[in-house]
Amino acid sequence: MTLTTINLAALGDTINLGTEVTGTLPTGNGGTGSTATTFVNAASNVTGTLPSANLPTVPVTKGGTGLTSGTTDQFLKFTGSTTVASAAVQEGLAATSQWRLTTTFNGAALPITSNWEQVDTDGYANLGSAITESSGVFSFPATGFWLITFCASYNASSANDRYVNTLIETTTSTSSFDVAAKAFTNIPQSVNGTSTGANGVTSFLFDVTNVSTHKVRFGCEFTNSNTQMTGASTYNNSFITFSKLGDT
Repeated sequence: MTLTTINLAALGDTINLGTEVTGTLPTGNGGTGSTATTFVNAASNVTGTLPSANLPTVPVTKGGTGLTSGTTDQFLKFTGSTTVASAAVQEGLAATSQWRLTTTFNGAALPITSNWEQVDTDGYANLGSAITESSGVFSFPATGFWLITFCASYNASSANDRYVNTLIETTTSTSSFDVAAKAFTNIPQSVNGTSTGANGVTSFLFDVTNVSTHKVRFGCEFTNSNTQMTGASTYNNSFITFSKLGDT
């Protein structure tokens, strides 16, 4: 039996024995008299160059062309070019921390410039690098999409104006701050003349693209000087939660 082609299923094509193979194939490897074509020694029995379309897919492994060395717990990620580089796996929140007001004060304040502390109650721990604060202005440790939630507690001891606003102000230039979020709250009036309280909660998703220029601060607005924003140094009463949801 004379063979004319060998069907190479792994290559998805055929090699023409008449034009692409030189030499004599051994009987055991598909030569004259053989009834099966099981093996072709490409090193000695095949000449020429196989078209790239006929080559099998070769798995890419670390250390191959175009790859950089990987890092533990990272994965390979295309960078938009022919290079594949390692990148960290991000699961869940990238960073989160809390700050609280330690002291109760009377009257409106925009911004609240003092008596802030990072939460230090037993069991607390921030995830990732913590937010920093100076004179009521908070700075971010890293760029990214940050969810900012401000929960303020109020107390009113008179029957006068009981309307309060809870505010988040942001800046992207450090030159001026704009209102980013505002919650309107009505403190209920007491039926027996005692003080009553209420909470104001507001939040803002801040795209922090530059940690040097993107800042945030907090405040409250009301006309009754007897109204208070309440604070505590041992538990969260009026407090802020910062959560980085992902990279910008």
